[in-house]
Amino acid sequence: MDTMKADGKDMDTLIEKLRAFAHERDWDQFHSPKNLAMALSIEAAELMEIFQWLTQPQSRALDADKLAKLKDEIGDVQIYLTMLADKFGLDPIQAAHAKVEKNRVNYPVAKAKGNSLKYKEY
Repeated sequence: MDTMKADGKDMDTLIEKLRAFAHERDWDQFHSPKNLAMALSIEAAELMEIFQWLTQPQSRALDADKLAKLKDEIGDVQIYLTMLADKFGLDPIQAAHAKVEKNRVNYPVAKAKGNSLKYKEY
């Protein structure tokens, strides 16, 4: 993780870059939480479109073109997610770590291992 910070790719750097990008274009006026959540959903749908109609094995072995598209869509999803979190002063990395811990409680290995049931179902 330290190498991520050393090469300028940490979350704080991304947030500052996104703020500057939007500011230079006077786009913050369009970046309400509602609009960012909608944009995030749209980009997530574009991510899903890459896998539409693929078999399970095909979805694990994307060709170079699909892999490049996947990289772009993951970038778009990350951008909108980061911008939305920033509007509320939330750190998306910390939020993900906290959610993993909640999931650890909700999905104990003894009950969850090998099945896809929702925690309320067991």
